[in-house]
Amino acid sequence: MACHLQQQVAQKRHPHFFNHKHSKKKLRTKKNNSQRFLIIEKRADLGGTWDLFTYPGIRSDSDALTFGYSFRPWLNHRMLAKGDDIKNYIADTAREFKVVEHIRYQHELQQLSWSSSSLQWTALIKNHISGEVFNLSANFVVGATGYYDYETGYRPYFKDEENFKGEIVHPQHWQDTAYDDKKVVVIGSGATAMTLIPALVDKNGKQCARHVTMLQRSPTYVASVPGDDHALDLLSGKFSPLSKAQAYTLLRTRNVLFQQGVYRAALHAPKIMKALLNHRVKKELKGSGVDVAHFKPAYNPWEERLCAVPDSDLFKALHSKRAEVVTDTISHFTQTGIALTSGKHLDADIIVTATGLKLQMLGGAALYVDGQAVDVGSRMTYKAVMLEGVPNMAIMFGYTNASWTLKIDLACQYVLRLLNYMSKGNYKTVVAQAKNEHQQVKVQPDTVLGALSAGYVSRAKDELPKQGDRYPWRVNNNYLTDRVMLKYRKIKDEWLHFT
Repeated sequence: MACHLQQQVAQKRHPHFFNHKHSKKKLRTKKNNSQRFLIIEKRADLGGTWDLFTYPGIRSDSDALTFGYSFRPWLNHRMLAKGDDIKNYIADTAREFKVVEHIRYQHELQQLSWSSSSLQWTALIKNHISGEVFNLSANFVVGATGYYDYETGYRPYFKDEENFKGEIVHPQHWQDTAYDDKKVVVIGSGATAMTLIPALVDKNGKQCARHVTMLQRSPTYVASVPGDDHALDLLSGKFSPLSKAQAYTLLRTRNVLFQQGVYRAALHAPKIMKALLNHRVKKELKGSGVDVAHFKPAYNPWEERLCAVPDSDLFKALHSKRAEVVTDTISHFTQTGIALTSGKHLDADIIVTATGLKLQMLGGAALYVDGQAVDVGSRMTYKAVMLEGVPNMAIMFGYTNASWTLKIDLACQYVLRLLNYMSKGNYKTVVAQAKNEHQQVKVQPDTVLGALSAGYVSRAKDELPKQGDRYPWRVNNNYLTDRVMLKYRKIKDEWLHFT
C-alpha cells in the first residue's frame, strides 16, 4: 500500500517507487497500487508546461483528443486547448486518481546515485520551503521531467540589445507584460510565435497591441485546423449506442491514424505534401497582400514540426493589417526597435524573444552509477524508455511528430508491465545492455529523440540521449509500432538483464 506522503518525507522512509516529476503528465498507477511511490515536484503546483507558461493565447499545438489521457476522456470541444483548460484537466485527473496525495511540491531532485551493493537509488533532494537537504532511497526511478529547462529559455544575445529603451521579454518568463496599444515585435516562427500573434491583436481581449510583427529568420510550415470538434457529443448523444468513453476512444483512434497518416505521407511524398500545404496557405492569404514566400520553408514538411493554428486565427490577424510577417535577419537593436540586415527598421515598444527552449535531462539532476558520473547524452535509449547501462530507471519521452502524451501513455504502461514482471519473478534489478554475445548495437551520434532537425533539438544534441542502429534501440516515432512494442511484446529479451 502507498504510504502517506507526509510520513514518508518527515521520517525519511523509503518509497518503493520513486518518480521525479515536473513535466506535463502524471504516471498512472492502477496495477501497482501495492507499491509505494512518491512524486517529487520542483514547482509549487502541478501542470508543468501549463503551470509555467502564461503568455497570451497559450494553448496546445496538438489536438486535445490525443493530447489527453487515454483513460480519462477529454470532454471539452476545443481541440487546440487553452493552457488553463489543460492544467485544470491535469489537476482534476490527479485528484480523481488520488495522485495528489503522493506529490511533494517545491522539492528539487539534485542528484541520483545507484549502488549495486544495496541495489537502490539514493536521491539527494532539496526542500525549497525549509531549505533542508536530505536523502531518499528508492528501488526504481522514473524521470518524468520533460526535456527542457524550466528555469531558463533559450535566449541568444542580440548586438546592442542593451540600447533598446523598451521591454524585452521571453515567453517562458511572461509576467503580466502590458502590451495594450503598444508596438510589439515577436522574434521567432515556431508554435509560440504563431500563438502570440493573433492573441496580441485580439480586440476581444483585455489588451490589444497597436501592431505586431513576427520577425522570422526563415519560414515555417503552417496549417489551419478546426478549433472545435463536436463529434464527441454527436457520437455519444441521446440516440447513440456509444458511451462518452467509447466515443472518446473511437475519435482518439481516428485522430491518431490521421496524424500518423499525414506524417508518413510527408516522409514518403514530400513534394506532394509541400504542394498541398503551399496551396492552402496561398488560399488563406488571398487578398491580404502578404507574400506567400513567408510560409514556404526550404526544408520538407515534418523535417521540423509543422505548426497548426486554430480556425485560421494567424491568417485572420494578417488580414486585419494589425499584424505582419517579416523574413530577415537581425543586424542590431536600436533605442526604438530592431535594425535588420536588409536595412529595414522595425519600431517596437516591446520585443518578445520567442527563440525557443533550452533542453536538459532529469530536471538538471546529476546522475551516478556506482560512483561514476553518467553522461546521459552519450547513452542510447532502449525502447525510448530506458537508458543503456543504467539500472532500475525509466525516462519518459513523448512524440515530437504527434501528441507528446500518446507516447508517454504507452511508456507508462510499459513501465508498469516491467515492474509487475520484476515483482512476479522476484527480480531486484533490470538493466538494458547494448551488447550481448551475438551483437553490438552501434550508436547513431547525430540522432536524438529519433527525429526533428529543429534548432532547439540540434542545440542540445550533446545533452539528449541517442538512438541505436537496430530494434529496439531505434526511435520509431510511430504510434502503431510503438503500441505493439510497449504493450504486447514480451518483457524479457536479449537486451534486458535481470538479477
